Amino acid sequence: MSHHGHTCHTACATQAPPGYRRILWIALLVNATMFGIELLGGVHAGSVSLLADAIDFFGDASNYAASLAVLTQAPIWRTRMALFKASCMAGFGLFVLGHAAWSVWSGSTPDASTMGLIGSLALCANVGVAALLYRYRTGDANMRSVWLCSRNDALSNLAVMAAALGVFGTHSAWPDLAVALMMGLLALSASVQVAHAAMMELKARPR
Repeated sequence: MSHHGHTCHTACATQAPPGYRRILWIALLVNATMFGIELLGGVHAGSVSLLADAIDFFGDASNYAASLAVLTQAPIWRTRMALFKASCMAGFGLFVLGHAAWSVWSGSTPDASTMGLIGSLALCANVGVAALLYRYRTGDANMRSVWLCSRNDALSNLAVMAAALGVFGTHSAWPDLAVALMMGLLALSASVQVAHAAMMELKARPR
């Protein structure tokens, strides 16, 4: 996936930009709702990629809640929260990779129609959230982590829909497992970007 070359601001005001809190609340509600929908759909369809996306929705809802908690705190706390979220993204990536590897040994084929339907719904939800957050993508490390989460979710939904087509065409679970692998690697990549930005902010602060 593309790597955004924007650098984060090393200094920022304690107050968040106007309207940012409201957008975070919208993102939190959307992600919490989609977590429940994808969790049930993933279990029903037997899809690893849907379950991985459901876990990602849960992680993002938690991240938005955490961002709201530190929104009016000093910049140092928002930077530390970004480091925490980077570790959560890395943990999610490793979990998905491990679950995909374990699922290779199962012989069941997921339900392509359910994957496609829920993937389409999730894509609409994430594109809407990403559009709301787009203007904040070059903010501090915490804002950057929120933007990357929403961007990665939209990309993951496209991949889930592609996996659904692959499962439908091949009658095999491999497209589903391949997408789960990609989602895990994408989470690891985002965690590295956010952690790097946060560390640069910490180094730039006067001692």
